[in-house]
Amino acid sequence: MGLQLVIGNKNYSSWSFRPWLAMKVARIAFEETVIPLDAPDFKSRLTALSGAGKVPVLIEGDTRVWESLAILEYLAEKFPEASLWPRDAQARAHARAISAEMHAGFQALRRELPMNMRRPVKPHPLAVDAAADVARIEAIWSDCRRRFGQGGPFLHGAFGAADAMYAPVVSRFHTYGVEVGAVAREYMRAITALPAWSEWREAGRREPGVLPHDEVDWPAAPRE
Repeated sequence: MGLQLVIGNKNYSSWSFRPWLAMKVARIAFEETVIPLDAPDFKSRLTALSGAGKVPVLIEGDTRVWESLAILEYLAEKFPEASLWPRDAQARAHARAISAEMHAGFQALRRELPMNMRRPVKPHPLAVDAAADVARIEAIWSDCRRRFGQGGPFLHGAFGAADAMYAPVVSRFHTYGVEVGAVAREYMRAITALPAWSEWREAGRREPGVLPHDEVDWPAAPRE
């Protein structure tokens, strides 16, 4: 039985973007189901699938996996040839640690810079806590590239689960004109050059729905 990934709006749903991107880059076949985040039956439909009532949810037969990081772990076990985690034990432990930090942290950044693929690139002022999140993320990226990046342009060389976890941050940094150093800019270019990135971004731009709480310019909702 095939895999089904249930996701939210591609313009806004950063959590959905993570496993979707990983599966696309790893060439893992799946069927996607999009449930808009503002759909009247969103909560009831998602609660019936996972109990948590949130996207994303990965479905395989009677198996239900929710939470982005748990989905990536499931995929890594099911498709070891995809190498979603580095083969080297030290690099693998590091990749899991920074992925867990991304999953649990950076709340100020999430609040101030919601993912919005349609918004024209324009700087947005950051409060102290969000600026600290940016600095921490840039330090993570620079450390990864220095210690583990010899085999390719991504955090641990080849594209993996950690890159999928940080991909929405790449989008945020781009959309809101966040200033970062040369290493982070080069990493962002590698992520945005992925064909799967462009596929998701273009689909998000075409979506009609608008979520005011994810539009920092509201009541304006500018589009590229």
